[in-house]
Amino acid sequence: MAVVPELEAFLELVEFGRLTGKSRAMHEQTPEQARADFELASLALDQPLAHVACTSLGIPARDGWTLSARLYRAPDLGAEPQPTLLYFHGGGYVVGSLDSHDALCRRLAGHGFFALLAVDYRLAPEWRFPTPVEDACDAANWLLREGAALSLDPTRVAFAGDSVGASLATVLSIIAARNPEELALVPKAQVLVYPVTDATSKRPSHRDFAEGYLLETATLDWFYQHYGRTPQDLADWRCSPLLAPDLSGLAPALVYLAGHDPLHDEGLAYAQKLEAAGNEVKVLTQPGLTHDFLRMAGLLAEVEGIHTEVVEWLAGKLV
Repeated sequence: MAVVPELEAFLELVEFGRLTGKSRAMHEQTPEQARADFELASLALDQPLAHVACTSLGIPARDGWTLSARLYRAPDLGAEPQPTLLYFHGGGYVVGSLDSHDALCRRLAGHGFFALLAVDYRLAPEWRFPTPVEDACDAANWLLREGAALSLDPTRVAFAGDSVGASLATVLSIIAARNPEELALVPKAQVLVYPVTDATSKRPSHRDFAEGYLLETATLDWFYQHYGRTPQDLADWRCSPLLAPDLSGLAPALVYLAGHDPLHDEGLAYAQKLEAAGNEVKVLTQPGLTHDFLRMAGLLAEVEGIHTEVVEWLAGKLV
């Protein structure tokens, strides 16, 4: 299936910017330049819903660093302890922020089924592997300790994210199942939207969608070069969860993929491995969309329905 027409027009604008020299591929920039471009480009994808309440929080990390976070709630959610979506943004561990994903988080929380806690883990290359994993783990443990004081129910939590945020979500799910002494919060579900699951290998989708579909294979390599300290880091299952030796006993997973995405094949391989290990898995694919479609509600009419699909699946798991 071809890319849907509205998105095809957007991709043509991106390519025109490249050809005229007004923009450059992310992997041709410094991390600082790429971050600025990513934040600016995010404004073209969607605009935040003003009626969804947002509270800024600070979460202590194990080394004394304070992680920024935002707690989102729909106005009619109520005062009783609420199920919670712990959300991690994408961006290859190098770009992305609470701001870049603010509109998405507001839209998901705006459905009113759960509160949403978004965490700003530290980025590479200033903070390399495994710091983002440890930050995510510290945030989950903080939610277990402090959630009740914020009317959050730690017995009804789902881990979620897009791209490498989805990688963090699934790594936390594995840690919770294998190492409860490290992560005592047990999720009831995990939502993995176009996850990075194997930073060590190339699959056909890396070749087929290497250029021209927003996320590029060369940009993935650039991300990994900034994130991993050594090649062994990239082969660690906390970076490449597809390489985890044991995926049994994990929370039910919704794996949502894009048809025109270099990450498609490794995301599908991870879903298949989850299912083979005896886990409940639901795989959904948008064949006419690219990586990052979850943030495109202001650009593509069908994204609102995708959000509803995700939220309704979650609502059935967080009861």
